[in-house]
Amino acid sequence: MARPKIVVVGGGFAGAECLHRLERRLGPAEADLLLVTPTDYQLYLPLLPHVAAGVLTPQSVAVSLRRRLRRTRLLPGAAIGVDVHAKVCVVRKTTGEVLDVPYDQLVLTAGSTTRTFDIPGLSQYALGMKTLAQAAYLRDHVIAQLDLAAVTQDAAERDARLRFVVVGGGYAGTETAACLQRLTTAAARRYPRLDPALIEWHLIDVAPKLLPELGEKLGAKAMMMLRRRGVEFSLGTSVSSVEATCVTLTDGRVLPTHTLIWTAGVKASPLVDTLSTETLRGRLVATPELTVPGIDSVLAAGDAAAVPDLAKGGDAVTPPTAQHAQRQGKVLADNVVARLHGRPLKPYYHRDLGLVVDLGGKDAVSKPLGVELSGVPAQAVARGYHVLSLPTVTARTRVLVNWALNATAGDDFVRTGFQAGRPARLQDFEQTEAYLSTDQIAHHERPQARRTG
Repeated sequence: MARPKIVVVGGGFAGAECLHRLERRLGPAEADLLLVTPTDYQLYLPLLPHVAAGVLTPQSVAVSLRRRLRRTRLLPGAAIGVDVHAKVCVVRKTTGEVLDVPYDQLVLTAGSTTRTFDIPGLSQYALGMKTLAQAAYLRDHVIAQLDLAAVTQDAAERDARLRFVVVGGGYAGTETAACLQRLTTAAARRYPRLDPALIEWHLIDVAPKLLPELGEKLGAKAMMMLRRRGVEFSLGTSVSSVEATCVTLTDGRVLPTHTLIWTAGVKASPLVDTLSTETLRGRLVATPELTVPGIDSVLAAGDAAAVPDLAKGGDAVTPPTAQHAQRQGKVLADNVVARLHGRPLKPYYHRDLGLVVDLGGKDAVSKPLGVELSGVPAQAVARGYHVLSLPTVTARTRVLVNWALNATAGDDFVRTGFQAGRPARLQDFEQTEAYLSTDQIAHHERPQARRTG
């Protein structure tokens, strides 16, 4: 009898954790394990702002999947559609070849993409912070603005290049603004012709408060820390249009700038739409057991799935955080094994351990187990949490060494040019235009697809 084929889509927190546990729970003869992922690493997303700021090297947050997964086959590509009736996952390999990958059990942990709105110019000019390539591009871009500002004779151009706008007052936006502000402040010392006082960082969010998930007190402390460093806030407002050299806000103000960093939330992977099943605010509706109602062969978790939060009574769904995704990955594996062995599935239940926000240096706010901390104690908790959450000893060592090296030797503020010459649009980095439509799935209109075992 052929071994059942388990296909996992996405090598993020949920997918990697699921496969790591499956390798321990299932023998080689019990199932074939296949991971569909465009990269051969698991990105530790919470530390991406540190990469953009040059505090960590890209390799530090790119945890090798082949180091963690010894028996799983890696298919380098992206799942662009799912035919649940034929039990086929449509994959576009990194070479462009399209494959029909059959499965017995499909685990959807496709993650999320940057959430955008129909704002004129946003798709053309906004820079994101969702992938490793985007972080590398953003670092080069910010340093390039300093280089160009230092040589221009045009005062208006200098002001625009030294003004940086970040949209999004959540964790990603706040940490990105904080870390990059420290980068430009430190780098300005290497530019004798630049007045550091001319460098401006603006953090914009439609919400009336910063970091509302942490509560009013810690959000206010985070604002105080960043204001002390010169960051300006525009809360209760948003962006109405974007051009190559300026951003117009909904309150009518126009900010001349060459840098708009967009971190205003995430949305589920477009892969979810190809299943033609129920969604909740764009996320695939899942049961507490991480199954998809009406589709026996599919399980889902992570950012792409709306999983009932049983710790809060089940009326709400778990937020799209790394903490939940990682723990859901373990339950996914247990339930896949339970299905194969004909045992009952278990529900996902996890009480949030707390939240941490690293603002760089000695600045941080955190709320572990409901205890509100700020400053050095919060920074110790934040960095300790990240080190312990990294899945391999090698990754932990790299991060610790990088932090120590940056604290003692500083940064050289060089542009690597790794991403030079490529389109910088959000949809180009995140490949959001590559997915099939439901009509293409229904009518099997898959371009030059071939079936693979």
